[in-house]
Amino acid sequence: MHAFACRATGHVSLTQLKVMSAIEACRTEALGGHVAGCAKCGHHHIAYNSCKNRHCPKCQGPAARDWMAARAEDLLPVEYFHVVFTLPAEIAQIAFWNKKSVYDLLFRATAETVMTLAADPKRLGARVGMTAVLHTWGSALTHHPHIHMIVPGGGLSPDGSRWIACRSGFFLHVQVLSRLFLRLFLEGLLALHRAGDLAFFGDLMGLADPACFTAWLAPFRKSEWVVIVPQARLRHDAKPPFGGPEAVLAYLSRYTHRVAISNARLVSADAQTVAFRWKDYRIKPGDPLPGSGLSANHERGQKVMRLATDEFIRRFLIHVLPEGFHRIRHYGLLASASRRANIAKIRTLLGATQPVTPPEAAVESVPPTLREPCPCCGAPMRIIEIFRRGHTPRTRAPPREQAA
Repeated sequence: MHAFACRATGHVSLTQLKVMSAIEACRTEALGGHVAGCAKCGHHHIAYNSCKNRHCPKCQGPAARDWMAARAEDLLPVEYFHVVFTLPAEIAQIAFWNKKSVYDLLFRATAETVMTLAADPKRLGARVGMTAVLHTWGSALTHHPHIHMIVPGGGLSPDGSRWIACRSGFFLHVQVLSRLFLRLFLEGLLALHRAGDLAFFGDLMGLADPACFTAWLAPFRKSEWVVIVPQARLRHDAKPPFGGPEAVLAYLSRYTHRVAISNARLVSADAQTVAFRWKDYRIKPGDPLPGSGLSANHERGQKVMRLATDEFIRRFLIHVLPEGFHRIRHYGLLASASRRANIAKIRTLLGATQPVTPPEAAVESVPPTLREPCPCCGAPMRIIEIFRRGHTPRTRAPPREQAA
C-alpha cells in the first residue's frame, strides 16, 4: 500500500492515507501488544494489537461481536423484516463525488420512507423503529451505495397505548416503498443543489447549472427505483427472513460491520495482481456457468476476478467513508435518545419479560483472562506482559508459535 500511496500522491485523501496506514500496521509490533500465558501448561502466546479501524477486514469480527452483544437486549419477540434501498448508477456517481451529503440524504430518505408509510392509517398506522446500515460496494468492489434496513414487524399506536403488529409475513408493499423513496430522495437532492452542497466533475460539470440539473433529474422521476426485500416470495410484499430474536442477531451481524472485502474472499495476492472471489448477480439460479458445466445453483454465481494491485487498492479506497461519518444509524422507536424507554414499553405491552442486566463483576486483582482458552490444554489464558508500540516483548513464545 505504501508504494501505491507514493504513486497516487495528490489523488489519495488524508482519510484514505490513515486507513492504509492503519491496515498496514494492524497486528504488528508497530501497535504493541501483549503476551498471554497458560497457568496450567505454561504455554505462551504473543498477540499484537489490532488497529480497530472500521475499514480493516481483520478488526471487524470482534467489533461486530461486541456491537451485537450490546444490541441483544434491544430485540423484541416479534417478526423482523429486511429491506434494501439502492440508487441508480447515474445518481450513485453524484454520491461518489459528494459522499457525506448524499450518503446522509440516503439515510434520511429511506428512514422517512418507512416511517411515513408505516404511520399511514391505511397501511399499518403505527410508529415504527429501524436500524439502517450503509454499504457502498458491489461484490466486485465497484461503487454501489445502498442501505440495509432491519425493521421490527409492527409499532406503537399513535397514542402509545398498544402494539400494532403487521400481518404475519407482510410488512409494506415494495412498489409503494420505491415510489416514496424516489420522491423523497430527489427532493432532497434538489435541496442540496440549491444550497450549493453538490460538486460535479468530468462530463457532468454542466449539472452545476440549476436548470440543467433539474432537466437531468426528470427521467428518474418516471423510473422504478430498486427496493429489495431479500427472501421475499412475491415482489409486492415484504417477507421476514428471520426465525426469531437470535436469528435476527445472526442475520444483522452479517451487515453491520462488513467491509468492502473480507480476507476470506482473497484468493491470491502479490506485487502485480490480486485475485478475489465475487458474485455475479447477473447469473440467475439454474443458468449454466460458461465453461464450467455447473449450474448457478451449485456455484451460486461465484467467480474469481483478477485485478492489478494498484487497481484493487483504488477500488478498496473508494469505500473509505468520510471521517466521523456514522454508517450504522437508528431511527424512530429505536433512536438512541428514547430507545430504552420505548423497548421497555413495548415489552410490557407484549407481555414479554424484561431482560435482566447482570450485576457488574467485582474488580479482581488478578491478570485479565482472554476469551480464547489455551490451544494446548484448554485452560484459561492470562495476560502476563503488555508491551508498547514499536517495542518487542521480553517474554518469548516457543519457536513454533507465531504471533497472532
